[in-house]
Amino acid sequence: MRLTTRGKLAVTAITDLALHSHGQPVPLPAISARQGVSLSYLEDIFSALRRAELVTSTRGPGGGYTLTRAPRELTVAQIVTAAEAALAAPGSPRAGGSEDMTAELWASFQSRVMDYLQSITVADLLARHVATRSTAAVSLPARRAARPARQTPAPQVPNSVFALGLTPL
Repeated sequence: MRLTTRGKLAVTAITDLALHSHGQPVPLPAISARQGVSLSYLEDIFSALRRAELVTSTRGPGGGYTLTRAPRELTVAQIVTAAEAALAAPGSPRAGGSEDMTAELWASFQSRVMDYLQSITVADLLARHVATRSTAAVSLPARRAARPARQTPAPQVPNSVFALGLTPL
């Protein structure tokens, strides 16, 4: 498995879908607008996700995509693997050479990355998003209160460069 922007966008789009679905299909143009991603790129990603049976599509007015599983049953590894499957290059790795010397290192790294991605579900991402939003909403008024009051110029002090030239020194 490779980790690319495509996989990252697939995870972001699925998280957006789970956040905004409320039991109804979510249209791709809405996800595209919220995430700032090309609609045609999302269509390509969701085609791969549909083939992997992670999402289903509904056509027509009120149509869009829905998750086939509950967010707690869908891991980031499943999403990335499905999105990257279309990019998997056919063929086997080259034999011999310097790649054999570090093959175990990269296999171990790959295994650890997969273990980590398997441990995170879409529900975990949604919980982090909600926690981040509530923290940001609480801290915004606190930042405003902590800001010093705007200072006004003292009397008899010019407040522009042009007035400065008119004042006697």
